[in-house]
Amino acid sequence: MRKMSSSEIHYELSSNRYQISRSSSLGDFVVDYDSPQSQDVVLRRKFESGEEVAVSALLGSFSLPTSEREDSLYARDVSMKVCVKKPGLSSLLQFDCEIYEEGSGSQYQIQKVYYRQSPVHIGPSDYGGPFRFSDYDCNVALHYDLERALKVYLVDKGVGEELTNFLMHHLHRKEQGQYVNWLQKLESFVLKPERQKSPSFDVTKGFR
Repeated sequence: MRKMSSSEIHYELSSNRYQISRSSSLGDFVVDYDSPQSQDVVLRRKFESGEEVAVSALLGSFSLPTSEREDSLYARDVSMKVCVKKPGLSSLLQFDCEIYEEGSGSQYQIQKVYYRQSPVHIGPSDYGGPFRFSDYDCNVALHYDLERALKVYLVDKGVGEELTNFLMHHLHRKEQGQYVNWLQKLESFVLKPERQKSPSFDVTKGFR
């Protein structure tokens, strides 16, 4: 156990796969929340007009089969939510997006768009717009143009490739750091000497 955990820790610490940071930038966003223990990160941007944009992101599912991940810098996609709030209004627009690696950078697809009457009132059955605009058979060109227009709208708010590159890189490095920390705690627990008699444990009665 010790040999395996030490070997894994050494591999992760000596690995340089996330040291290569592609062109990325927070732009005018600031980090609002990024706890070392959490899996997500939250960014915010406020315009002079009073308009606010909030971006939250966390790692999603594995984007590639195991056999193909060696050729990819990032093994997982990123789930991203973008909320846009106008000054003086309680309503907001929420965009549910999926960031994925493409070529030497990243792209994202808008999957859902919600019009929220209030940030605190989100019903599970609220209509979120068409799922993956391009999947619709009728008026495909119209849906594609709508999705493209919405993406141009988000890019204008600062949600472009440099920001998604930052999120991909930051979240993968963050997970790697959390994994190493977990391995170190596991190793420390396993190797900790028994200095006092521990209470016996009966699975049918608990500690005694």
